[in-house]
Amino acid sequence: MPDPAPRPAKGQIVRSGSFPREPASSPRGSLGAAAELAAYAGLVPFVACPIAIAFLPGYELRLLAQQVALAYGAAVLASLGAIHWGLALAGRLRWTAGRIVGATLPGVCGAASVILSGQRGLALLVVSLGIFWLYEHRAIGEELPEDYLRLRRTLTVAGCCLLAITMILSDSAGLA
Repeated sequence: MPDPAPRPAKGQIVRSGSFPREPASSPRGSLGAAAELAAYAGLVPFVACPIAIAFLPGYELRLLAQQVALAYGAAVLASLGAIHWGLALAGRLRWTAGRIVGATLPGVCGAASVILSGQRGLALLVVSLGIFWLYEHRAIGEELPEDYLRLRRTLTVAGCCLLAITMILSDSAGLA
C-alpha cells in the first residue's frame, strides 16, 4: 500500500491543510477506533469525581475527589498544549510566537488551577479548556485535521460540563 502523502522534510514548513486525510468515505476517519475509544475513556475521571463528591462519606474523601478532578484536568489541559508542541516539532505546524504561546499556556493555566485549588481552580480549568478550544477552532482550525477538531469539540464540551458539575457539587459539599 503506497504512503498516502509524502512526509515533510526535516525543518520544512508545512502549510495550512497539509495533514494527510482519509478519504471522505472512510467510516471512522483518520483517527481510528482505538484512538477515539481512548479519548472518550479519558472522560472517566471527569465522571467519577463529581459522583465521588456527591456520594462519598466524609469531608476528606470529598476533598480528595475534588483534588483528583483538579489534577487530572490540569494534566489534560497541559497535554492539549503538548499536542501542538509535538506537531510543531514534527514539522506539521508552523513555528510562530503565537504557536509557542498556544503550546505552553495550557500547561501554565493547568498548574495555576492546581495552585488556586478548589472551586477557583476548577473554574480556571473550565475557562482555559474553553479558550483553548476556541483558539484551535477559530485561529488555527485550518491547520488541524477535521476528525481531531470534531473529537476535541465533543470532549471539551463534556469535560467543561463535568468540571462545572464538580464545582457545583463541591460547593454543596462545603468544599472551598
